[in-house]
Amino acid sequence: MNNENSQSKNNKIAVIGLGFVGLPLSVMLADKGFQVVGVDKDQEKVNKLKNSKSYIGDIDDNRLKKVIDKGSFCATTNFDELKKVDSIIICVPTPLTKQKTPDLSFIISAGNEIQGRLQKGQLVILESSTFPGTTKEVLLPILEKSGFQVGIDFYLANSPERIDPGNNKYSVEEIPKVIGGTTEKCLDVGYSLYKNIYQEVVPVSSTESAELTKLLENTFRFINISFINEMAILCEKLKVDIWEVVDAASTKPYGFTPFYPGPGIGGHCIPVDPFYLQWKLQQLATRSEFISTADITNQRMVEHIVDRTKGLLKSNKSLTQAKILIYGITYKRDVADTRDSAAIEILEKFNEEGTNVYYHDPFVPSILIGDHLYTNTELSEEILREMDCIIILTNHSAIPLDLILTFSNLVFDTRNVTKGHQGSAQVVRLGEGFIP
Repeated sequence: MNNENSQSKNNKIAVIGLGFVGLPLSVMLADKGFQVVGVDKDQEKVNKLKNSKSYIGDIDDNRLKKVIDKGSFCATTNFDELKKVDSIIICVPTPLTKQKTPDLSFIISAGNEIQGRLQKGQLVILESSTFPGTTKEVLLPILEKSGFQVGIDFYLANSPERIDPGNNKYSVEEIPKVIGGTTEKCLDVGYSLYKNIYQEVVPVSSTESAELTKLLENTFRFINISFINEMAILCEKLKVDIWEVVDAASTKPYGFTPFYPGPGIGGHCIPVDPFYLQWKLQQLATRSEFISTADITNQRMVEHIVDRTKGLLKSNKSLTQAKILIYGITYKRDVADTRDSAAIEILEKFNEEGTNVYYHDPFVPSILIGDHLYTNTELSEEILREMDCIIILTNHSAIPLDLILTFSNLVFDTRNVTKGHQGSAQVVRLGEGFIP
């Protein structure tokens, strides 16, 4: 350990959790010259990393191999490595239970692993998205079981992650980093570390402010995407093109932020974080009506996509007779993440209707949904001609539009990717205001 030099690049850092957030963070830190040890309970992940094999699309094997070969990054399942570092960054999942309440089991587990190994002078930073109060009310009491006093013997801060998987426009270090400390000294120590990592560090007055910052960001997106999805449904009734309307409204140089419709909100953050906030509010005998209403609209989208497809097919055949191929089952473009993907729910709905449903996704070779294993269907002229409808749910950059539009019978485009492309297929877009 190097406690006296904790703000320099001699600082050795442990990252707990090597998923979509933890691994890119670890590699970025190693690229910058820090000594990084990644700790994860998943032995399979660790074995892949030891062999320089990345399972995250944003980190290629060559970049991973480079930091491993130069000795700046290693992965392990051994939590005793935490004793040897100056700073510990927690990047574990914060999912919801089936009742849509916070599941903090991963944070609690990480806290227990740390407290039994906590060293004097160490800095602990929680980056997992969570409700205001988690750092002080949940994590801090666990760490204090070590007998150390926060702000004196060790330092605790919260800095919510802002990684956007699949987005190459902003690198991790380019995104401003919000940080709050449990004490003023904790903030100073955390800020001193992060100013050597990120181009801009934004200190806030408390860990609660840092925690709520992330929930505000994602709840803002959750509500606005749900609203624009509702507008898309209404535009179908009004016989107005939602895509044209959003583009026109976007020409206003102030006061309007464009959001675009789709099959429903997915991923680990945006559909989850609002309910961390809602749960916390309910503990205070209040709630957000916006979150509740947006949730209803978001859930409605899956049913709407299925019903709209029924309507498109009704003149030809029923869903039980139809063959449907879904293009894209990940929750967003160019990532391999299917968590909370609306496409999965839509596929399940078609299956319940007795439809012969298939999928193609270049990032997902196979997927188990319930007790049914679906495998990726390769696109070809023969396959496309055989399908009654192709539904585009994810706008991967590699989508073969010319192939799809040339040989398909009917295309239901929920992402507006067919705009400006021509073909013999009949194309219907979500929210375009035209219902055959």
